[in-house]
Amino acid sequence: MSWDFFVPVCVGDLVKTGGINQYVVQDVVSPKQLPSHLNSFKAALRSQGPLCILEHFDTGYTVLQHCHKVDMSVKEDTLELLIQVVSGLSVSLPSLLLNASLSAPDRKEQLNAVKMSVFLLCKLTEILESDSYRQSIVTAPSKGSKKGKAAGEGLLQWDSERETVLQALTQLLQLDIRSLWSLSLVDEEFISCVTCCCYKLLENPTISHVKNKPTRDAIIHLLGVQVKKYNHLLGASVKVIQLLQHFEQLSSVCAQAVSVWSTEYGVKAIVGEVMREIGQKSSEELAREGSGVKAFSSFLSELGTLVPDTMIPNISVLLTHLEGESPSMRVAVCEVLGEVLVRVLSGDGLDESGRADRDRFMDTLQEHLHDTHSYVRARVLQVYTRIVNSKALPLNRYSEVMGLAVGRLMDKSINVVKSAIQLLAAFIAHNPYSCKLSSADLKKPLEKETDRLRELRERLQENAPVAVIKASELWAAMEPELLLTVRAELEPTSEGEGEQQEREEDGAREEDDRATAIQIAQFLRVNKYRNAVRLCVRAHSLFPESEMFSSLTTLTPETLLDTLALLFKGPDQDTSEIREDLPSTPQKEGAGDGGKEGVEESELKKQEMLLQYLRDTESFALQVERAIAVINTMLYWKTTSVVQEAVQFCVTVCEFSVANSLTGVRKMLPLVWSTDAAIKDAVVQAYRRLYLNPQGDNTRSKAQTLVDSLSELMVDASLGTIQCLEEIVQEFFGGGSSLQSTVVQVLWERFTGKRETSSLHRRAAVLLLGMAARAEREVVLSNLDTLCSVALGEKLTEDFLLARDSVITICNITDHVRQCKGAPFRLPQDNQLFTCLTQAIAEGVVMADPHWQSFMEQAVRLLYFLSESPDQLCSRLLQRCSRLLLDQIAEGGEMLANKDVSQLPGASQDPEEQGEQVMCIPAVSCVSLAQLLSLCGCVAFWQVSHLERSVSSELRRRRGETEEREEKAKVPSRKAKQASNDSSVEEELGLMGASAEDTEAELIRKICETELLAEENLLCSFLPLLVRVCSSPGRYCHPQLTTAACLALSQYMMISPSVCEEHIRLLFTVLERSSLPVVRANAIIGLGDLTVRFPNILEPWTQNLYTRLSDENPAVRQTAVTVLTQLVLKDVLKVKGQVSEVAVLLIDPQTHIASLALNFFNELASKDNAIYNLLPDIISRLSDPERAMNEEDFHTIMKQLFSYITKERQTESLVEKLCQRFRTAKTERQWCDLAVSLSLLSMCERGLKRLQECWECYSDKLTETGVYQPLLSITAKLRRGAKPQLKVQVEEFEKRLTAVHTRGLENVESPEMEKTCPEGVGPSQNTTTHTPLPNKGRGGRPKRGQATPSVSSRQDDSFVTPKPTRKSSKKAVITFSSDDEEEEEDAVMAENETPKVTTPIARTSRRARLRH
Repeated sequence: MSWDFFVPVCVGDLVKTGGINQYVVQDVVSPKQLPSHLNSFKAALRSQGPLCILEHFDTGYTVLQHCHKVDMSVKEDTLELLIQVVSGLSVSLPSLLLNASLSAPDRKEQLNAVKMSVFLLCKLTEILESDSYRQSIVTAPSKGSKKGKAAGEGLLQWDSERETVLQALTQLLQLDIRSLWSLSLVDEEFISCVTCCCYKLLENPTISHVKNKPTRDAIIHLLGVQVKKYNHLLGASVKVIQLLQHFEQLSSVCAQAVSVWSTEYGVKAIVGEVMREIGQKSSEELAREGSGVKAFSSFLSELGTLVPDTMIPNISVLLTHLEGESPSMRVAVCEVLGEVLVRVLSGDGLDESGRADRDRFMDTLQEHLHDTHSYVRARVLQVYTRIVNSKALPLNRYSEVMGLAVGRLMDKSINVVKSAIQLLAAFIAHNPYSCKLSSADLKKPLEKETDRLRELRERLQENAPVAVIKASELWAAMEPELLLTVRAELEPTSEGEGEQQEREEDGAREEDDRATAIQIAQFLRVNKYRNAVRLCVRAHSLFPESEMFSSLTTLTPETLLDTLALLFKGPDQDTSEIREDLPSTPQKEGAGDGGKEGVEESELKKQEMLLQYLRDTESFALQVERAIAVINTMLYWKTTSVVQEAVQFCVTVCEFSVANSLTGVRKMLPLVWSTDAAIKDAVVQAYRRLYLNPQGDNTRSKAQTLVDSLSELMVDASLGTIQCLEEIVQEFFGGGSSLQSTVVQVLWERFTGKRETSSLHRRAAVLLLGMAARAEREVVLSNLDTLCSVALGEKLTEDFLLARDSVITICNITDHVRQCKGAPFRLPQDNQLFTCLTQAIAEGVVMADPHWQSFMEQAVRLLYFLSESPDQLCSRLLQRCSRLLLDQIAEGGEMLANKDVSQLPGASQDPEEQGEQVMCIPAVSCVSLAQLLSLCGCVAFWQVSHLERSVSSELRRRRGETEEREEKAKVPSRKAKQASNDSSVEEELGLMGASAEDTEAELIRKICETELLAEENLLCSFLPLLVRVCSSPGRYCHPQLTTAACLALSQYMMISPSVCEEHIRLLFTVLERSSLPVVRANAIIGLGDLTVRFPNILEPWTQNLYTRLSDENPAVRQTAVTVLTQLVLKDVLKVKGQVSEVAVLLIDPQTHIASLALNFFNELASKDNAIYNLLPDIISRLSDPERAMNEEDFHTIMKQLFSYITKERQTESLVEKLCQRFRTAKTERQWCDLAVSLSLLSMCERGLKRLQECWECYSDKLTETGVYQPLLSITAKLRRGAKPQLKVQVEEFEKRLTAVHTRGLENVESPEMEKTCPEGVGPSQNTTTHTPLPNKGRGGRPKRGQATPSVSSRQDDSFVTPKPTRKSSKKAVITFSSDDEEEEEDAVMAENETPKVTTPIARTSRRARLRH
């Protein structure tokens, strides 16, 4: 073969004349001739094998050249032939490559066949891929149509064929075909041909889908072969960067590819190359659009999860992006660091370098917890969550990271807060300290172990020996000086020194070798180095056989120094032969006491470690408690996801018994009433997890655990908590759980005392039974006798709380807690239950038990709910109680008959009044009288409720049954009537029903008005007594008596309008003048109920209710704001200017009162324009000089109120109203308050225009700094993000403000002001423009152009809005013009708007009643 095939850069290059011996395509046939040529190709393939490509290359090339003209079947046949050729080469080449005697022509022939087949297959694959992608785009809109299906079938099953092509190429290239090239240098064009095909396939948008995983894996492995065998490493790294830059969806695919190449193919350098390429990207480059920064960050994060260990050597090149501007890159680097810390740099087996890297990475992550971008902060918190969950966080960093996480709970970003909550939950769930975290429980152990550590240290100090320095340390210190002495002594000596040596020698002869050695050691200890050296030199001659001096046979400085060291230190501990004849050394002398000291030191170290552990645990528990306090406040945030995370956190801390964890669990309980289904479901699931899914070996133990958990929750629970818990427990008993029957049995055992338990748990058990009865009445009804005998029997008076809770449980079986059709469920009067209740109430009247009151209220309620004739029962009960008090009076009169009245406590010294005191003061107990009055008031209230609810509903039910019977009787006759009369008959019946219903309501009202307080009715007898007690606080000064009388009087006033009108003044007098906060609070509650029932009677007294908002007692203020909130939000009270008193409570020192006021305005803001209409009047009242409110407090209140103004029209209108108020403001403080109010508005372009139009209203006040600065701040706000045209207007307005402020209004040039006015309109005319009210036929409303359009033109120039008077026929009010009359209704209630109908306790609309 004389020619060579060169892989062309462009397909068309093959038809051009090339170099010497270069293959050129000669025969490019037409598309019509291709089928016959393909048949020849097939025949040659069968006969000649894969080498037939050498002869039929032109046929394959023709298909490429005419790819857009040939049929799909031709491409399909060509692809199949090329796959067979490549596969045939993969089979035939291995044996040829192993043949060393392969000739050059044969090698060239095989090489050309490989190049040709691979080239054609790759190019045809690219063409088919392009066709497939193009066709998928064309057929996408008509998905499912016949045309789309036909086109899909014509494309051949390309998704499956792709994998076949890739497998064939991989099998071929895995062979060592490099030997076919000279010097084994594979052509770059050949490699590029294959790799370009692979990258072309990767550009498919669906390549990352799950269905294309086989194709994706085949491409990655084919490229891996190229990278490993064919030097494609640099090209692959560059191509990966390019793919990421242009195809964002390939981030995970590229990460998987790089991971496979580095692990399975061992090319770890590819990871470093790609990381360096990304690391070299500058911030400016990444900031450009289309830079692929999102793909780069996703790629790094994915790669970090796959090969974190391979990334460590090159991770420094990525750290530069932590200082860059791209938050995505910062997040990616932090996530890589997190994966490295979790999977590589974790555990105790790290070396010094690994620990240093770990600490450095941890410090980096901690820094970015304070990143400027919230996205980065949130993701770093998530990284820490993964670290904590993997237990890869070092123990010494727990406290620090925990503190940072608690700090992030205050972050402004919701996502950061959620991530911080998740991290704190992970800390608690995986904490290394204790399964129960409570700082209170840790205090005693900590104190105990601290004392023990102190004792150990004191004991060690007492027993500590004198500090002994080791002989080796002494020797090391003296060795340099001793060496100089040795060298000096070995030099020739003088005669005098010789004589001295002889004398010492004579003395040494008298000693043995051991004594001489001891003496030498002593010389060394006292620093007599010369004497020691001389004695050691002579000792060898004196004791030549001694082992201690045997090394001195050769006398050199080194041998002499070694001998001295041996004598001083003794032999080493690891010497095999221990010589007993050596002298004792300092370290060996103290060895006797070392054992005991070692034990004590070991105990000391253990104690120190234990104490440190307890301190760390306490610190961790305190931080958790801090976090709980913050997260508990998030349970009522408006963001659903934050509330869900907070609920999950509360569950986690409760499971670990953290102190105060039950607070959060109880606090989230009211969320079961949430309108958000996700929040409600989260709370229900949390309670199921904590309380309703107990763990145990059997059903009995599970039931015991469930009852214990719920009982703990019920202990000391408020009424609201119990009501919320009812919803969850009712759902449990109504859900068909297998534990229901066992739980009920356990509860009855606890209640009846079969199992020893505390009184609190008995009460919890009976309340839980009541909750179960709401779902299934028989739970309690079948055991009603048991309830009566246990809780309401002879021992009832010993425990009124248990009796009260039992009565509440029985109430749950009545019809009032469930909707029942048919006759009401009631028990006869002689039932044992009512006998027990009436006896207990009567006996308790003359007792001083503080819990009798609550029991009595529930008992009377039950009598009216369950008894057939409750009025008769209660009448006899009142008679019995009165008789008991009369008996008490008689007994008291006998006892005090012989006593001096003037000596009684509280007795008057006036002789005229002593007669009355003999009859009143000593005769009866004030507590007993108070309890009797409370009973009277309670009976009066429930009697009215019984008439209007039970009796009225029973009348409706009976009337409905009668009408139904009549209806059935009229059916035959009605069929005979014409269809046209049906509607009239139904209408007539409807009118009859409505008329009957009105008659029933009138009957009930008449009974209340005339019969309940008739002279023959027992209730009437107590009313004068109530009035007397309330009107004589000096005489009846007992707190309980006064409180009971006030509340009972308000309940009596609920009976009829006449009673209410007669005593309303007295009740308000009590409200204002009583010195007892509890009386004032009860009066507010009673008056709130009366306002609902008789709104017309209470309307003139509304101001007196608002006055209590400024009461000196916090409890009274709290009650007042709660009652008024309910009245206003339920539209019982018309919202007026007095609401400014509620606004003052926003800065109340009591946080719970401030939160109630905030809730009031939050709810009021949901009503259309309510706050907007009230704001001007609120500002006037709060800035009144007589109120003298602090500036800071005024700003705080206004900032909250103006946050509800969000509409541009409202802002524009308020700007005009507030500017007009400058005219009536008299003091500088009022000017400043108005200016501050303007600055708090969310100013818009229309607002600025209106502010400029009202220039004359405030321009003369701009010399005051308090006016100028707030208005100047408006321009600063408007300038942010403003359009260029608006910026010009803002700057002109700012210059105008500054000019007037600095030079005064009169000194500012008039032409400058005229420029801002419209042509032909003067400044004064411009600034007095008002938005007129629409004329709706009201004579009092001014029309456009009339003289009184605004406040500024009124004669009354007072700043405060005048109060309406009830004497005048027309109410003097201040109105403000607005574009929308309906949005700005007058605050004063018009006469025709005042409700006249007496409102019953339970209202039902006429339409609702007709349905019954």
